[in-house]
Amino acid sequence: MKPNLLYSILTEKCPKCLRGHVYKKKTDFVQLPVMNTECEKCGYHFDREPGYFIGAMYVSYGLAVLEALISFLICYYFFPSLSAFALALTLVAVIALFSMKNYKLSRVIYMHIFPW
Repeated sequence: MKPNLLYSILTEKCPKCLRGHVYKKKTDFVQLPVMNTECEKCGYHFDREPGYFIGAMYVSYGLAVLEALISFLICYYFFPSLSAFALALTLVAVIALFSMKNYKLSRVIYMHIFPW
């Protein structure tokens, strides 16, 4: 049975076999994400030429805008008396909370869109 593509992207799996992990497991809470050099299942190389992942910034930006839009709509409809300053702080906090996940997820999505 072949794994689901969306599930594989969300769980940060290899774009070729959809089973191997793209990132190493965190050993510390404040550790930055470290990408594996190749897939442990199929040997697919994750390491690309310099500048390859610059395009992933656009994907990350899109994810951040989507998260901010959803957060804005939730605040607007469920907390209508929220001040503009509190709303802005909430949106900044949401974007900051999801920043590391967006970083990792945007690279995985970019690898799935443009496989090597």
